[in-house]
Amino acid sequence: MDMFIKIAFLIVFFAIMIGVGIYCRKQATDVNGFVLGNRSVGPWLTAFAFGTSYFSAVIFVGYAGQFGWKFGMASTWIGLGNAFIGSLLAWIILGRRTRVMTQHLDSATMPDFFMKRYDSKALKIAASVIIFIFLIPYTASLYNGLSRLFEMAFGIPYWICVIAMSVLTAVYVVIGGYMATAINDFIQGIIMLFGIVAVIAAVLNTQGGLTEAVAKLSQETFTNPSGSVLNGAYTSFFGPQLLSLIGVVILTSLGTWGLPQMVQKFYAIKSEKSIRTGTIVSTAFAVIVAGGCYFLGGFGRLFANEVGVDEATGNPVGGFDAIIPTMLEQLSPVLIGIVVILVLSASMSTLSSLVLTSSSVLTIDFIDPVVYQKKTMDEKKKVLIMRIFIVFFIAISAVIAIVQAKSKVTFIAQMMGISWGALAGAFLAPFMFGLYMKKVPKLAVWINFVIGIGISLASFICNMASVKFESPVLTYFQSPINAGMLAMILGLVITPLITLIAPAKDKDRVEGIFTCFSRKVTVSSKHSIEEDETI
Repeated sequence: MDMFIKIAFLIVFFAIMIGVGIYCRKQATDVNGFVLGNRSVGPWLTAFAFGTSYFSAVIFVGYAGQFGWKFGMASTWIGLGNAFIGSLLAWIILGRRTRVMTQHLDSATMPDFFMKRYDSKALKIAASVIIFIFLIPYTASLYNGLSRLFEMAFGIPYWICVIAMSVLTAVYVVIGGYMATAINDFIQGIIMLFGIVAVIAAVLNTQGGLTEAVAKLSQETFTNPSGSVLNGAYTSFFGPQLLSLIGVVILTSLGTWGLPQMVQKFYAIKSEKSIRTGTIVSTAFAVIVAGGCYFLGGFGRLFANEVGVDEATGNPVGGFDAIIPTMLEQLSPVLIGIVVILVLSASMSTLSSLVLTSSSVLTIDFIDPVVYQKKTMDEKKKVLIMRIFIVFFIAISAVIAIVQAKSKVTFIAQMMGISWGALAGAFLAPFMFGLYMKKVPKLAVWINFVIGIGISLASFICNMASVKFESPVLTYFQSPINAGMLAMILGLVITPLITLIAPAKDKDRVEGIFTCFSRKVTVSSKHSIEEDETI
């Protein structure tokens, strides 16, 4: 009976996802419809698409377990940072300007934006290559954590779970394109909202409730590098490792501003009202889902006996991915079924966003300009090639995930870790400043590409070679997370400096681009009062 309940959840879930893909097939006949949903996606769909693309099984199982173990309840700050920096500020600072300028430039992807904004075909090709290289390992990482949950719930091998998730995602994205992805993201987001609240309540109940759980956690001690022991560190306001916590908050929050699959959600916004509503909904979604995941992970040390702790390292015997599944083992079959659907929803929504971004970038920004140099592919051929690449990207990411899980290849695992930092470090500053500053030169964009990729690869090589630095500063930035944070901050500082020293020369062309923000529109008195109106 217990297994029947879990399987029934999965069958209903799979049927809905495929049904939505079939329902949206008529809107995916050209590039604009397939990639952007004809720029007519409403606020709730856009907000949930943004949120569900943001949070995957990597967050729920991996990061929540890892950082909850390291920082305790202070890991909740990561979720709040994701909500107010990664969602709220992203919508406020990037949302409207991205929608207006990309429509003015007739741009459907981030590399295409770089070409048309900075007048450089080379930038477009370089950006598409960066996205292609670093999104594949990022896509493969989405399967992480699913193995333990499915083994706990169904007792089936990891590879079966990976294949089932891959096939299902491929079906509805290939058939329905962006609109199917957005609608399914909304459904998956609802599951994630209710699921995380139910799971937190159930897990804390196994520890005697919130107050009792906090009291137990306060008895855990932390030994800092100097050898002194801190009592109650895992229930303190900022946790035992403040600098490391700050690095995680910045990378996972500010990083979304430069990730192509996240920014592309703003391209498809329908109207001004959609931006206002989407900002609120997206932020609230992130507070509940991200805040809830990291809050739950903060109690991971209460399950140390069940997980097992390596005395030499102080880390869980089965790795950080073992923490959350161990916390869930005592739940009822219904709740475990909800958790499985929750994690599947989180992973599939992000996977669909990533493969749609990868396929559209490779088709529009690489194959079209490089292979078809003097002529342009027709719409139907572009959509066909994108669909083929969606299947290709999903297949290769699934193979990488299965190979990595079976062989424990360090190279693959490390590549997954640097993907986010490399992409955000390369794209954040040139994209954001390109929306606001007229004089940003293409040289600044190239330097950001070099900084983002260079720092991330340096961190990757040092970790692969097990390099040990004597300097605490170099040791700090050797972490892929802190390296990604450094790349983003350097880009935000260096780009304005380069603009002051060597501003762009094509003034007239850029002025023409920025006229999109000066176009007059009519709004209601609810939002604007005329100058001569008597009050």
